Amino acid sequence: MFRNKALPARASSPAPTAAQRAGHIVRLTAVHKTYGRGDHRVRALDGVDLDFEAGTFTAIMGPSGSGKSTLLQCAAGLDRVDAGRVLLDGAPLHELSERALTELRREHMGFVFQSFNLIPALTARQNVELPLRLAGRAIDPATIDRGLAEVGLAERGGHRPAELSGGQQQRVAIARALASRPAVIFADEPTGALDSHTAREVLALLRGVVDGHGQTVIMVTHDPGAAAYAQRVVFLADGRVTGELLAPTAATVAARMAAMEPAGTGAKPC
Repeated sequence: MFRNKALPARASSPAPTAAQRAGHIVRLTAVHKTYGRGDHRVRALDGVDLDFEAGTFTAIMGPSGSGKSTLLQCAAGLDRVDAGRVLLDGAPLHELSERALTELRREHMGFVFQSFNLIPALTARQNVELPLRLAGRAIDPATIDRGLAEVGLAERGGHRPAELSGGQQQRVAIARALASRPAVIFADEPTGALDSHTAREVLALLRGVVDGHGQTVIMVTHDPGAAAYAQRVVFLADGRVTGELLAPTAATVAARMAAMEPAGTGAKPC
């Protein structure tokens, strides 16, 4: 099986620190992705070369239609690339079968989406347990309790999504993403449906799993304030990487985005 060949299943031990997981956890090389045909053909990614270090928090930003969501989907193996290479901890996602990709995602990736994607009929606890059950892994109740406590929901494990606020639902989604101790967490506009105060709490949680547990987070966002929680911001325009910013602030990210706006009309990005 795949787990015995590339990324071994993680034991139920503390997550390794960033230092222990040094190196590139995700690497994209000369990645191309096109949608549609003929006059409706759209080049979403145009020769993207990008690396993500283990134990870091990276935000992906760009104008509408820049390819940032496509980049996230290809990096996670949710969408196949047309050309190029995508590696997760050395495993070639672009070469794997659908079955192997599904297994890899269950074992080694966590996902946080704007719409939460919780199962309405399940309690918060059951939603957190779900990735482990799907992967056929043993459920340790104490570990699930700790996971809920870490996101501030120690007393809400028995509540269903409809009984929780939007922020609480996203906290459940983060606990679920962490349950399998993934190599990387992919977050697609995780605060898009939240008010500003709740968004800050959720972003602080994501930054906390990087700083405190050595996890790797790759997040797509349109919000400079959200991007400022990352350690690095990568900018895309017209399917190409146009630059990056280290130790970002909301002001520096907003300024860079403002300078990129003409790219959407075909002008060259700065």
